[in-house]
Amino acid sequence: QVLLVESGGGLVQAGGSLSVSCAASGRTFSRDVMGWFRRAPGNEREFVAAISWRGDSTVYSDSVKGRFTISRDNAKNTVSLQMNSLKPEDTAVYYCAAELPPYGSLTSDDYTYWGQGTQVTVSS
Repeated sequence: QVLLVESGGGLVQAGGSLSVSCAASGRTFSRDVMGWFRRAPGNEREFVAAISWRGDSTVYSDSVKGRFTISRDNAKNTVSLQMNSLKPEDTAVYYCAAELPPYGSLTSDDYTYWGQGTQVTVSS
């Protein structure tokens, strides 16, 4: 069984930092794109960041560019998201995603595997 398990969410004040991680089990994703998405209350799930299998190419949404950094450790089968200069509008459940099909779009919901999510709350 393939599982993606997020951790590291929590409550932080605006301007603060938080890191969330995702550990994969059941198979290795060392040759797959991995990404982070989020869903704020009342909103659709939206793309946050994605990273190539080598970790040498990253893509970010405009709303987090310059503040968030995605990274991965293929030896540990993990992907992380370092979030700095957090804003109240970053409050959401954050999901990691893995394996993009050949027809898939980096920034869409096309990923095959999803975690259950971890809550990040930024207070003003």
